Amino acid sequence: MAELQQVLELLQQLTAKQDALAEELKQQQHTCTCGNHSSSISEQGVTHYPNATPPHSPIAHTGGIDALRSSRKNSMSSLNGLSTSPLTTARNFLTGLTSTDGVNGNGNGAVTPGTPYGNLSLDAAARGAGAPGGLLPPEKNETDEKKGKGLYPSRVILTTYPTQHGINPTPLNWGAGPTARERGPVVCSRIKSNLLIRNAIGAHAGSYSIYRALSIGMGQLRPDWRPDLTNTHPPFVLPPTQGWFGNKIVSFDPWGAMSQEIWAKEYAEGLDVRPTISQTKAHIKIQELDELFKKGDFPCDGDIVIKSPELPAFPGVDQGIEVNTYKAAIDPVWHLPGVAERLGIAESTLRRALFEDTGGMYPELLTRPDIKTFLPPIGGMTVYIMGDPAKLQDPETEVTCRPHDSCAGSDVFGSDICTCRPYLIFGIAEALKCAQRGGVGVIIYFQKEGRALGEVVKYMVYNRRKRGGDSAAEYFNNTEVVAGVKDARHQALMPDVLHFLGIKHIHNLISMSNMKYDAIIGSGITVGNRYEIPEELIPADGKVEIDAKIQAGYFSKKQMTDDLVKETKGRNWEDIVH
Repeated sequence: MAELQQVLELLQQLTAKQDALAEELKQQQHTCTCGNHSSSISEQGVTHYPNATPPHSPIAHTGGIDALRSSRKNSMSSLNGLSTSPLTTARNFLTGLTSTDGVNGNGNGAVTPGTPYGNLSLDAAARGAGAPGGLLPPEKNETDEKKGKGLYPSRVILTTYPTQHGINPTPLNWGAGPTARERGPVVCSRIKSNLLIRNAIGAHAGSYSIYRALSIGMGQLRPDWRPDLTNTHPPFVLPPTQGWFGNKIVSFDPWGAMSQEIWAKEYAEGLDVRPTISQTKAHIKIQELDELFKKGDFPCDGDIVIKSPELPAFPGVDQGIEVNTYKAAIDPVWHLPGVAERLGIAESTLRRALFEDTGGMYPELLTRPDIKTFLPPIGGMTVYIMGDPAKLQDPETEVTCRPHDSCAGSDVFGSDICTCRPYLIFGIAEALKCAQRGGVGVIIYFQKEGRALGEVVKYMVYNRRKRGGDSAAEYFNNTEVVAGVKDARHQALMPDVLHFLGIKHIHNLISMSNMKYDAIIGSGITVGNRYEIPEELIPADGKVEIDAKIQAGYFSKKQMTDDLVKETKGRNWEDIVH
């Protein structure tokens, strides 16, 4: 109570300071002369815009300091809901308010308050600038303005607070069971009818949520549009397993593929709960598998491996084979306390890091400590299953698994600087052969390009390697000096999908990664055999990567010493035709 009293006192001081500013503003408006903007005299407090008409004053047209005070009162009404100390927050608001920056006779000055919207001057904010002075105001396009009107409510809601009037999140008890009803739906929609009841931060579709925003901004999609989910349910069942309950899965919603069925009634009534997993049936068609089939590595059984149909463009040409699969696309849905525990950090630290290092994209990470679920704007994963998915829960079923992190350069375009594509093909071949033996093969394709550092960083590292002498001894150092870290994939979250599938034992793990292996066995799943990539599949430049990783702890029968790792060198650009 004492702290709340201090908050009230600080708010009273804030109001007094605003009143003083209002009085000062009125005095300046009465005393300033309305000079010509083309005058050579530079009046104090006037911002000049060369070769352009100054923008209209946001103060003059929006009610001046009274409007500012009103917006502040609206922002302050939710102060008690902040996760940080109310006293500290109020003090920050108070000290952020600065004096007037100057006003000319026409009101074209700038007041620089420390508003919840940042410390931009009102003048600069009106022009879309970071600071006042010297910038041409954007030209107004009446057609575009009319197009944008009506998309969103006039009042921008930057964030919400737990004790704000009307806030009533839909119950969500992560890990509860035995059905989805006990757990509750994930609701992150900001449409008007769901804003007060949402129980998750972020937006659906991961990184593609940005493209959805562009579609809305361009008038191609209504902000309140909701999909027709008829006939979108999975064609095969992945039933709940023991891993769906408790804390085995914290990085996605295991019930995400059934939302359109479980919550059909609520969805029809307006609850915007959407699937975060979709399952379908498909075929895998890869040239290297055709070659392995021709060599006799596996038969065409008409079930797991089937003949490819003839293409009209190539009549009479044998198109080889393709692999029958079930697959699931999974978007990330993070249970923040569980993710923090996996990573070995405090939940508050996780929230602050996610807020700060996404440019403050999600303020509710800080203002809504009561919301424990976050849909991050990142890629998810795709699961490919060869064989009967229902058999995955049987510990006696042979399971062959390849957890693979995406590498577009190699996986798609065949780059030979790494072993990603050949190792992936090897994993798929072993998975389908396991399915033909009566087991189940699983390929999990994670969207973690360039060790989750991204392609831009990856290609800069490539440049450094090729210019500085590409050697296994410097492989990880070349990444660390460019990216700051060797690896950002954080494999502690990786085993979640294995628990989702009901896997308790992996008979054949097609991975050399010690980080993946440690995460898998650390989550309670046992591993039988580990397979390294066959030597004959490693491209010339790929030896740099593999030898460096073996030296760093990757599984291999090959012994790698400090002297040997120094001898492994890749090609420089001078050695390659460009």
